[in-house]
Amino acid sequence: MMLEVDRIAVSYGEKAVLTDCSLSMDAGDHVALMSPSGCGKTTLLRVVLSLLPPCSGTVHCSAQRIAAVFQEPRLLPWCTAAENIAAVLSGSQKSDSEARSWLEKVELADAAGLYPSALSGGMRQRVSLARALAYSPDLLLLDEPFQGLDDTLRLHMTELILSAVPHAAILLATHSEEDAKALGCRILHYDRGGFVP
Repeated sequence: MMLEVDRIAVSYGEKAVLTDCSLSMDAGDHVALMSPSGCGKTTLLRVVLSLLPPCSGTVHCSAQRIAAVFQEPRLLPWCTAAENIAAVLSGSQKSDSEARSWLEKVELADAAGLYPSALSGGMRQRVSLARALAYSPDLLLLDEPFQGLDDTLRLHMTELILSAVPHAAILLATHSEEDAKALGCRILHYDRGGFVP
Protein backbone atom coordinates (compact mmCIF):
# COMPACT_ATOMS: atom_id res chain seq x y z
CA MET A 1 0.00 0.00 0.00
CA MET A 2 1.48 3.35 -1.04
CA LEU A 3 -0.84 5.55 1.01
CA GLU A 4 -3.02 4.65 3.99
CA VAL A 5 -5.09 7.36 5.67
CA ASP A 6 -6.78 5.88 8.73
CA ARG A 7 -9.68 7.67 10.41
CA ILE A 8 -8.14 11.13 10.52
CA ALA A 9 -9.96 14.10 11.99
CA VAL A 10 -9.10 17.76 11.41
CA SER A 11 -10.74 20.84 12.90
CA TYR A 12 -10.15 24.56 12.43
CA GLY A 13 -11.14 25.99 15.78
CA GLU A 14 -14.72 24.90 16.41
CA LYS A 15 -15.26 23.85 12.80
CA ALA A 16 -14.73 20.14 12.15
CA VAL A 17 -13.75 19.61 8.51
CA LEU A 18 -12.76 15.95 8.50
CA THR A 19 -14.16 13.72 11.23
CA ASP A 20 -13.56 10.10 10.22
CA CYS A 21 -11.67 10.11 6.96
CA SER A 22 -10.00 6.97 5.61
CA LEU A 23 -8.39 6.39 2.24
CA SER A 24 -6.04 3.84 0.73
CA MET A 25 -4.06 3.91 -2.51
CA ASP A 26 -1.78 1.38 -4.15
CA ALA A 27 1.11 2.30 -6.42
CA GLY A 28 -0.26 3.63 -9.70
CA ASP A 29 -3.76 4.34 -8.36
CA HIS A 30 -5.55 7.48 -9.55
CA VAL A 31 -8.06 8.88 -7.05
CA ALA A 32 -10.09 12.10 -7.21
CA LEU A 33 -11.60 13.86 -4.20
CA MET A 34 -14.77 15.76 -5.12
CA SER A 35 -16.77 18.07 -2.87
CA PRO A 36 -18.02 21.63 -2.56
CA SER A 37 -15.47 24.20 -1.39
CA GLY A 38 -14.58 24.02 2.29
CA CYS A 39 -15.25 20.30 2.70
CA GLY A 40 -11.71 19.11 3.27
CA LYS A 41 -10.12 18.29 -0.08
CA THR A 42 -7.16 20.63 0.37
CA THR A 43 -7.01 19.81 4.07
CA LEU A 44 -6.59 16.11 3.31
CA LEU A 45 -3.80 16.80 0.82
CA ARG A 46 -2.02 18.98 3.40
CA VAL A 47 -2.27 16.17 5.96
CA VAL A 48 -0.81 13.67 3.47
CA LEU A 49 2.07 16.09 2.82
CA SER A 50 2.68 16.45 6.59
CA LEU A 51 1.98 20.19 6.32
CA LEU A 52 -0.93 19.87 8.75
CA PRO A 53 -1.09 17.44 11.66
CA PRO A 54 -4.47 15.72 12.12
CA CYS A 55 -6.27 16.00 15.45
CA SER A 56 -6.52 12.21 15.46
CA GLY A 57 -5.91 9.28 13.16
CA THR A 58 -2.81 8.25 11.25
CA VAL A 59 -1.25 8.55 7.81
CA HIS A 60 1.25 6.04 6.41
CA CYS A 61 2.93 6.80 3.10
CA SER A 62 5.58 4.63 1.47
CA ALA A 63 6.19 6.91 -1.53
CA GLN A 64 9.86 7.78 -2.03
CA ARG A 65 9.27 10.87 -4.16
CA ILE A 66 6.23 13.07 -3.60
CA ALA A 67 5.36 16.15 -5.66
CA ALA A 68 2.44 18.54 -5.32
CA VAL A 69 0.73 21.23 -7.35
CA PHE A 70 -1.30 23.59 -5.17
CA GLN A 71 -4.23 25.85 -6.05
CA GLU A 72 -1.90 28.82 -5.66
CA PRO A 73 1.40 28.19 -7.47
CA ARG A 74 4.27 27.93 -4.95
CA LEU A 75 7.10 29.19 -7.15
CA LEU A 76 10.32 30.70 -5.85
CA PRO A 77 9.85 34.42 -6.66
CA TRP A 78 13.59 35.10 -6.95
CA CYS A 79 14.03 32.36 -9.59
CA THR A 80 13.08 32.40 -13.27
CA ALA A 81 10.64 29.85 -14.66
CA ALA A 82 13.55 27.68 -15.85
CA GLU A 83 15.36 28.02 -12.51
CA ASN A 84 12.23 26.97 -10.61
CA ILE A 85 12.16 23.72 -12.56
CA ALA A 86 15.94 23.22 -12.46
CA ALA A 87 15.74 23.38 -8.66
CA VAL A 88 14.33 19.83 -8.56
CA LEU A 89 16.79 18.42 -11.10
CA SER A 90 20.35 17.21 -10.64
CA GLY A 91 23.47 18.24 -12.57
CA SER A 92 23.92 21.90 -13.58
CA GLN A 93 24.27 21.47 -17.36
CA LYS A 94 21.56 18.86 -17.58
CA SER A 95 19.26 20.87 -15.34
CA ASP A 96 19.14 23.95 -17.56
CA SER A 97 18.46 22.09 -20.81
CA GLU A 98 16.01 19.73 -19.14
CA ALA A 99 14.18 22.60 -17.45
CA ARG A 100 13.76 24.31 -20.83
CA SER A 101 12.51 21.04 -22.29
CA TRP A 102 9.83 20.85 -19.60
CA LEU A 103 8.79 24.43 -20.34
CA GLU A 104 8.36 23.47 -23.98
CA LYS A 105 6.10 20.60 -22.90
CA VAL A 106 3.79 23.03 -21.08
CA GLU A 107 3.95 25.49 -24.01
CA LEU A 108 6.04 28.07 -22.16
CA ALA A 109 9.35 27.87 -24.05
CA ASP A 110 9.48 31.66 -24.38
CA ALA A 111 9.02 32.18 -20.64
CA ALA A 112 12.22 30.44 -19.48
CA GLY A 113 13.90 33.67 -18.39
CA LEU A 114 10.84 35.29 -16.82
CA TYR A 115 10.26 35.59 -13.08
CA PRO A 116 6.93 34.50 -11.55
CA SER A 117 5.82 38.12 -11.11
CA ALA A 118 5.91 38.50 -14.92
CA LEU A 119 3.75 35.41 -15.52
CA SER A 120 -0.03 35.16 -15.56
CA GLY A 121 -1.77 32.89 -13.07
CA GLY A 122 -2.27 30.19 -15.69
CA MET A 123 1.39 30.38 -16.73
CA ARG A 124 2.56 30.07 -13.12
CA GLN A 125 0.30 27.05 -12.72
CA ARG A 126 1.89 25.38 -15.75
CA VAL A 127 5.40 26.06 -14.43
CA SER A 128 4.35 24.47 -11.14
CA LEU A 129 3.02 21.44 -12.97
CA ALA A 130 6.19 21.15 -15.08
CA ARG A 131 8.33 21.30 -11.93
CA ALA A 132 6.25 18.58 -10.23
CA LEU A 133 6.48 16.28 -13.24
CA ALA A 134 10.20 16.95 -13.71
CA TYR A 135 10.77 15.60 -10.20
CA SER A 136 9.51 12.17 -11.41
CA PRO A 137 7.30 11.51 -8.38
CA ASP A 138 5.81 8.17 -7.48
CA LEU A 139 2.99 10.05 -5.69
CA LEU A 140 1.59 13.21 -7.29
CA LEU A 141 -0.85 15.40 -5.36
CA LEU A 142 -2.88 17.84 -7.47
CA ASP A 143 -5.10 20.53 -5.93
CA GLU A 144 -7.27 22.08 -8.68
CA PRO A 145 -4.21 22.00 -10.96
CA PHE A 146 -5.89 23.36 -14.09
CA GLN A 147 -7.27 26.62 -12.71
CA GLY A 148 -6.94 29.47 -15.18
CA LEU A 149 -6.44 27.16 -18.18
CA ASP A 150 -8.73 26.97 -21.20
CA ASP A 151 -10.19 23.67 -22.38
CA THR A 152 -7.44 23.01 -24.92
CA LEU A 153 -4.67 23.57 -22.36
CA ARG A 154 -6.50 21.47 -19.74
CA LEU A 155 -6.61 18.56 -22.15
CA HIS A 156 -2.96 19.00 -23.09
CA MET A 157 -1.86 19.15 -19.44
CA THR A 158 -3.91 16.03 -18.64
CA GLU A 159 -2.25 14.14 -21.49
CA LEU A 160 1.17 15.37 -20.34
CA ILE A 161 0.62 14.11 -16.79
CA LEU A 162 -0.41 10.67 -18.00
CA SER A 163 2.56 10.37 -20.37
CA ALA A 164 5.19 11.96 -18.09
CA VAL A 165 4.51 9.91 -14.93
CA PRO A 166 2.66 6.82 -16.21
CA HIS A 167 3.37 4.75 -13.09
CA ALA A 168 2.75 7.45 -10.45
CA ALA A 169 -0.13 7.33 -8.01
CA ILE A 170 -2.24 10.49 -8.37
CA LEU A 171 -4.45 12.08 -5.71
CA LEU A 172 -6.51 14.87 -7.28
CA ALA A 173 -8.66 17.44 -5.47
CA THR A 174 -11.13 18.92 -7.92
CA HIS A 175 -14.59 20.28 -8.61
CA SER A 176 -14.45 18.92 -12.16
CA GLU A 177 -15.70 15.41 -12.85
CA GLU A 178 -14.41 15.88 -16.40
CA ASP A 179 -10.83 16.42 -15.15
CA ALA A 180 -11.13 13.41 -12.84
CA LYS A 181 -12.30 11.16 -15.66
CA ALA A 182 -9.63 12.49 -18.04
CA LEU A 183 -6.97 11.39 -15.55
CA GLY A 184 -8.63 7.99 -15.12
CA CYS A 185 -9.46 8.61 -11.47
CA ARG A 186 -11.62 6.62 -9.12
CA ILE A 187 -13.92 9.33 -7.75
CA LEU A 188 -14.62 9.75 -4.04
CA HIS A 189 -17.29 12.18 -2.83
CA TYR A 190 -17.40 14.02 0.50
CA ASP A 191 -19.86 12.52 2.94
CA ARG A 192 -20.18 13.20 6.69
CA GLY A 193 -16.59 14.09 7.36
CA GLY A 194 -14.88 11.74 4.93
CA PHE A 195 -14.66 10.68 1.28
CA VAL A 196 -16.54 7.68 -0.05
CA PRO A 197 -17.14 6.09 -3.51
